[in-house]
Amino acid sequence: MVHRLEPLIVRHTHRIPAPAGPAGAGDVAARQFDAVLMSVGFKLSAEALEHLSGLAEDTVVGTAVRTLGTVRAMVGDHVRHNVYFIDFPANVPDTFDFWMRCIAEALEDDKARAGTIAQLRSGVVDLLTLPSYGNYRHTYAEMLAAHDELTAAAGDRLTVLHLAGDVEDEVTALYLALAGSTTPLGEEHLGDLKVLAGYCADGPQPEAIPVRENRAVVNEARLKSGASLLLDTVTDVLRLACALSGGDVTLQEPTRFRALSRPVRRALLAGLDSVVAAAPAKLADVTTHREPFKRLGERLHPHEYPRWPHAADVFAVARGEKKARTFDGRVEELLGANDVTGAVELLKSAPGKLFRSLDRLLRTTPTQEERDAVVTAAEEVAPDVSGRVVLSVREHLHNRAEETGRRRVFVNRLGRAHVTDDTRPPVPPTERKRLIAAFDADIRRRLPVVERLLVDPDVLDVALPLSGRATAAGLGVLPRGSVSPVDGELLRFFVYWRQTAHTTDYDLSALLLDAKYATVSWLSYTNLKAVEGEHSGDITDAPEGASEFINLRLGAVRGTFIVPQVNIYSGEGFQETAESFFGFMLREAEQQGRPFEPRTVRMKSELRGPGRVALPLAFRRAEDGSWHAKWLHLYLKGHPSQNRVEGNRVTVATLVRGIVEREQLNVRYLTGLMADAGATVTPWDGETVPDVPVTYIGLERPEGLHPDSRVITPENLRDLIPG
Repeated sequence: MVHRLEPLIVRHTHRIPAPAGPAGAGDVAARQFDAVLMSVGFKLSAEALEHLSGLAEDTVVGTAVRTLGTVRAMVGDHVRHNVYFIDFPANVPDTFDFWMRCIAEALEDDKARAGTIAQLRSGVVDLLTLPSYGNYRHTYAEMLAAHDELTAAAGDRLTVLHLAGDVEDEVTALYLALAGSTTPLGEEHLGDLKVLAGYCADGPQPEAIPVRENRAVVNEARLKSGASLLLDTVTDVLRLACALSGGDVTLQEPTRFRALSRPVRRALLAGLDSVVAAAPAKLADVTTHREPFKRLGERLHPHEYPRWPHAADVFAVARGEKKARTFDGRVEELLGANDVTGAVELLKSAPGKLFRSLDRLLRTTPTQEERDAVVTAAEEVAPDVSGRVVLSVREHLHNRAEETGRRRVFVNRLGRAHVTDDTRPPVPPTERKRLIAAFDADIRRRLPVVERLLVDPDVLDVALPLSGRATAAGLGVLPRGSVSPVDGELLRFFVYWRQTAHTTDYDLSALLLDAKYATVSWLSYTNLKAVEGEHSGDITDAPEGASEFINLRLGAVRGTFIVPQVNIYSGEGFQETAESFFGFMLREAEQQGRPFEPRTVRMKSELRGPGRVALPLAFRRAEDGSWHAKWLHLYLKGHPSQNRVEGNRVTVATLVRGIVEREQLNVRYLTGLMADAGATVTPWDGETVPDVPVTYIGLERPEGLHPDSRVITPENLRDLIPG
């Protein structure tokens, strides 16, 4: 069983659990393993290679097979990436000429001729009806034969896999890290936590599980193992019921509750009863999720269990048969009566709600005395607010500049985004600056005492992961708002999808914008070639999987921004396909190679969000000509079908502008606070590592660090967020 969990360790830590096995002469197998890893952009650390070389060959081979499968999937090399135009990026035809060729081939086809002639007479030809359009015209092997081998370059990605400890210890450590995370996890990590929680239910547990969704997943495992449940609100029970039914523990999407066994029903009802008996005011939480509680009550049959009357009260409130005055309602009553001081005093008993109300309170409070009361209250309760909320509000206030007329970008937990005009009056500057200073002091106090800090300069502009949902699962993926350098002459995007049951057509496109976010050009199936690059051709059906590519010469790009996007033209959504992911590669001009080369992949992220248009990231050219990526992780609602880059240019440009011009709290901010607290900060030169323990923060773990060092990389960047 435990070997099945090794891929989780590799994905989350970029480390290989030390195999258990007899000693032997495994050096040849270990070197072969290392060579195959390098072909897909990975490499064993010196310590890992040495350890494997001293084990029996069979042990090394078993480790290699498991690890190679994992890293190939991480980079997107576990599938075959074919292209419509076999020589891509060479010999891509002009769009109009290509369409005319497809029509000519249809006229030569006995089955398609009559229909094509009829369409020509009407003046409109549907490309999807042409036999030679949208489907591969050659095999994968034929495509490989048409391309030269990739020439190795110094800039190729090489991700080092380090040696970890015993697999049991590593599984436990990963479970404790995910379960005890101070920030919400993304969908994939939450799924990994569920697997780990089932395995670790009887082992060590985190001291606290502050994130409610994590608690629901852990409670599901505890319920199945017979352990006591971790409950302190009625919503904890609702989330657990959603987990047991395979539903959404974030409560953002409705869950269809399954029939539950009597032991499970008793456990849930007993949990509800104990929560309400200890704090009857918590009945007010029911009103926030009234409909889900009503549907849950239909499955739990509380009337069959009179010994838990407080549980019955929960469902009476949900049905409207019993009143429960809500906290928010009491606050609104006080504000409606212009009693700001009373509202603030009440909000002090719920510090998180007070923090989330600060913007509204400060811009609507009429007197200086009342504004001072708001700020003073926030300063008093700040130590009782989670670090994630303090940082979120601090970032919000930083971006609430004194001028008005900006656009507001809203992004929900699933990555769905929309934009509106910001009509709010500004937050008073004096109070805004006072709060920012107070929050900085509070976060500085919470950060661990660090004596030596070794920092990779490339990580400084990575946004703090205040929510795991502000990113996507994958390799080389950074949180929304992060900025990372892009070094290379050729930028190549790719998308892969495999439909589940219905014909599905995804269209990879790239929108080019100038410095004022106006459209310069685009590359898509409607514009296969431009000065900047080429499109690999439109694939319209993916029963066995399909890929599309866009090749760009960065030196030739007209404009300031490159915005890749994936449009769903028809068929299954991103969450419905068997598999779908996006990524980009960087190459030197002379490298050649296949359309997809895993060694050149810099990022590969899953596409699993809502909406019909995906915007993973954007690329921006600086004044000195260098390029940087700005990470978006956004999804637009789009149209039910026939989404095209031409139809969403204005919306995309507005969203990109909103994200680009917003300043996120980043690693630079936290390292600055650590330096203020006395840490010695040393920029890492990429080679030299100290021979003493340090706290290292960077994009990848260096070799040779002192074993007692603490290592922070994007995979565990959430550990920087104080509780």
